[in-house]
Amino acid sequence: MPATDLTLLLSAAQAAGDVAMRHFKTDPQVWDKADDQGPVTEADFAVNALLADRLRSARPAYGWLSEESPDDGARLGTQRQFVVDPIDGTRAFIAHSLDWAIALAVIEDRRVIAGVVTLPARGLTYAAAYGQGATLNGQLLCVTQTRDPATAQVLTTRPNLAARHWQGGAPPAFATAFRSSLAYRMCLVAEGRYDAMLTLRPSWEWDIAAGALIVTEAGGHATDRTGADLLFNAAHPQVNGVIAGGGVHPALRAALS
Repeated sequence: MPATDLTLLLSAAQAAGDVAMRHFKTDPQVWDKADDQGPVTEADFAVNALLADRLRSARPAYGWLSEESPDDGARLGTQRQFVVDPIDGTRAFIAHSLDWAIALAVIEDRRVIAGVVTLPARGLTYAAAYGQGATLNGQLLCVTQTRDPATAQVLTTRPNLAARHWQGGAPPAFATAFRSSLAYRMCLVAEGRYDAMLTLRPSWEWDIAAGALIVTEAGGHATDRTGADLLFNAAHPQVNGVIAGGGVHPALRAALS
């Protein structure tokens, strides 16, 4: 059941956070991924190894998708899957910023049924199971009900504000902010600290799966850039951008071209 999976994810996230913190601010070895996919550190690999051992040994029938593991496609034939980002926000981790996260999710029938996003350096753990609400360190979360994009606070990046993306050639005059981790951005929306987040680039499943459930269980919406439902465990594990928000989500979607 989802609650059992959530308990497993929480336990694994705690252990993974301990491993990551042993590497944090120690300047671990860094490599550049192929195809301009960004940096990866020995901490990413160490966390990935721990999670693979903990989660796959506990649920050997579940498929596996991780940013730091080769994807052989075997997950496509399984009923449930783990979707894992060992360190979301590796650049922040390297820069000694606190804004990196570990994101874990369980998928069933292409939907997220359990998710955890933990920020060990901040002492924050966001969690949700389908139909059971979302929490931060055990306290229930709720999105904001702001409806006017012009008065909203939105987590996004400058390229998403380009005229070509918006009806009328310009975005609404919302205030913007940034965090390195996509998973953390989604959780901040679930927490009600920001009204929405959006990214218009193709987004990897491991960055957004856990956060998508946390937002929706906090009463919000998480869709692709067209407003379509987010579906996971795709053969090519990317979605067409992400809009996550509370009351402002429909208006933000309508404002996009």
